Amino acid sequence: MRRLTFVLSLATIVLLPQTQPRAADPRNPDWPCVQIKVPEISIAAVWAGPPLDLNNNKWESDPKLEDLVPRLAARRTPIEQAQKMAAEFVGSGDGKQERGKLLFAALFDAMNRSRGEVINGIERYTRHQREYAEQVRSETLKLRELQDDPKSDAKQVEQMSEKVEWDTRIFEDRRRTIRYVCEVPVLIEQRLFAIGRTIQQAME
Repeated sequence: MRRLTFVLSLATIVLLPQTQPRAADPRNPDWPCVQIKVPEISIAAVWAGPPLDLNNNKWESDPKLEDLVPRLAARRTPIEQAQKMAAEFVGSGDGKQERGKLLFAALFDAMNRSRGEVINGIERYTRHQREYAEQVRSETLKLRELQDDPKSDAKQVEQMSEKVEWDTRIFEDRRRTIRYVCEVPVLIEQRLFAIGRTIQQAME
């Protein structure tokens, strides 16, 4: 009985309004993060160098850039190493201005798309979490009905109790995880800004 009371108390937490995936901005109901949703990175926020041609896809046919850009964008590449690789690509002498602009335009395009995919993933996660909360709600109500019915089978009550406890813990684990996932778009933008600064310095 004590364990059953604990399970119901735990499940009740999920049913409380403040624990549901809620939007910080009502205009974006599937956005759960405290950070304001910004669908795309503003070029002015990450680049103070010469004007770029963001519609130039020339880099996609450049084998060096095709290999370099994903490595620079990947967070598993230490930022210091990424900055060094970017500076080495820009190099010195004739052409460094064009190489620098082309590199950053390519990096901006790749990281902006990657960030957009993360944002879409967060919103999908929120919708799934909302559905999961409804599942736990339904299971909890069923458990309470079984508990209140004197004819209920004790084994069935125990099985439902275990299911509610398990699903509630999964819900709570996922709710905690989203706090960290919400940082990813910010980290991508910060990384792009840092590498952009390095490219600008190499171009000077």
